[in-house]
Order: sequence, then structure tokens, then C-alpha cells
Amino acid sequence: MQAKPTLVIGATGKTGSRVAAKLDAKGVRVRRGSRGSAIPFDWEAPETWAPALTGVRAAYVTYFPDLAFPGAVEKLESLCETARDAGVERLVLLSGRGEHHARQGEEVVRTSGVDFTIVRAAWFAQNFSEGYLRDPILAGVLPMPGGDIAEPILDIEDIADVAVAALTEDGHGGALYEVTGPRLMTFAAMAAELSSAIGRPIRHVPISFDAFHANIAQSGGPFVADVFTAIARETLDGRNAHVADGVARALGRPPRDFSDFAAAAARSGAWPVAA
Repeated sequence: MQAKPTLVIGATGKTGSRVAAKLDAKGVRVRRGSRGSAIPFDWEAPETWAPALTGVRAAYVTYFPDLAFPGAVEKLESLCETARDAGVERLVLLSGRGEHHARQGEEVVRTSGVDFTIVRAAWFAQNFSEGYLRDPILAGVLPMPGGDIAEPILDIEDIADVAVAALTEDGHGGALYEVTGPRLMTFAAMAAELSSAIGRPIRHVPISFDAFHANIAQSGGPFVADVFTAIARETLDGRNAHVADGVARALGRPPRDFSDFAAAAARSGAWPVAA
């Protein structure tokens, strides 16, 4: 077991919870960074950053809810300075594919003076099973803008595996891993595969970006809706319609396929089917 712990920022989130669990399984000491942790971490409370980073060897860095939020890049820059002063040896940043603000965040980490690995991720498959699209899926619809744009949708388990490798193994310093699924899929194709896995029809409903904004605002409020709609407008324009080899380069294996994700999520009860 390593003498120093590894900090997982956002340890209760989609990727952070998986990274923490996989580190636990490898026998790595984990310091979970969240508002309710024994040593708390809160992006909105900079006074928590130094105590959370003190004494750790490496840190997995995610910004909640997204690096596109106003002030996020500036906070990341301050965090990197705090990590450098605390003697952290490596930062592993989760970044977003095709996002302007995410690229700015990547550059902050690159120039921080701390060894780093960047994991630049495609759209999450788990948005259907754990995120804001789960309720529509339960209702039998997949409402998304972007028309027939194809996306190499990614299983979060692959993000976690790449992050854990970067946090615990040599050979990943300075690397940029652009991680995607193994194939391009339209949202209509995703709906068809979800239908097969769940055992009932899921229908893709093309919607406008304004309707997308309204849907998010119902649950997350107008500010969150503004940011996520801006990300959708930016990234669902074809710029990400190609696969990348980050998973294979980092792990020496291909990424998980969407059909495998859908089957596993259905088996786990992500979308219970009424009797």
C-alpha cells in the first residue's frame, strides 16, 4: 500500500465514485474529496483545498458541474497552485471533448508545474442510466438535439480505469488521453440499442436546443440549463464525430461498447420494467 493517499475530488460523482472504488480495490489509500468527507473538499470553499491536498501523492480532479461554468478555470488555476505548494506529485484532470473552456482548463494543468495526465472524455453512456436522461428513458423517449450527429459514446468505467492507471502507474506523465467508445452512434441508434437491452421501445425524439434548455431548466434551474445548453450547442455540431484511441493507449485494450453498457445497466436495474 502506498504511504501517501490519493485524493479523489468529486468522490461522490459519476466518475469519482468509480475511481475511488477502483483505487480501494487496488489497495491504494484514498482520501475522498467531497463536502461531507472527513477532510472536506468544496470548490466553493477555497479554504478546504489546502487541507484536502496536504499529504497526498496524487489527485484526481473533476470540476462540478462542468469546466464551462463561469469561474471554473480560474478556480482550477488556484487549485493547481495549492497542489504544487502542498507537494502533490501528479494531477489527473477529467476534461470534456470539444469544449473551449475544457481546453483552457487543460492548459492550466499543463503549465501548473505539477506532473499531470489529462483524460479528455466523450459523452457519457451513464447519462442514460444515472443522469438527467434516465427519467425520459423510463418514459420511453430519448429527447436530444443535434439531429443525426454521431457521437462515440463512452462508458464511464473506461474513464475510471484510465484515471486509476494514470494515478497509480508510471508512464502516464504528461499524457493526453482522448477517450471515446469504439464506434460512432447517432442518438437514434442509441435508442434502438437501449430498446433491445431494456426490452421495451425507446424512441429517439429530435428536439431543438431551446427545448433541450427547457428540459434541463425544469430540474436544474435556468443557470445550469444555460451552461449545459451552451455545451450541447458547441459539441453537437459534428466536431466530435470521430473515435479516438485514448483507452487503448492508456490500458492496452479496446474501450467498452455501448451495447455492453446497456445490457449491464439493464441487468443492474437501472431501468426497472413494470410487471
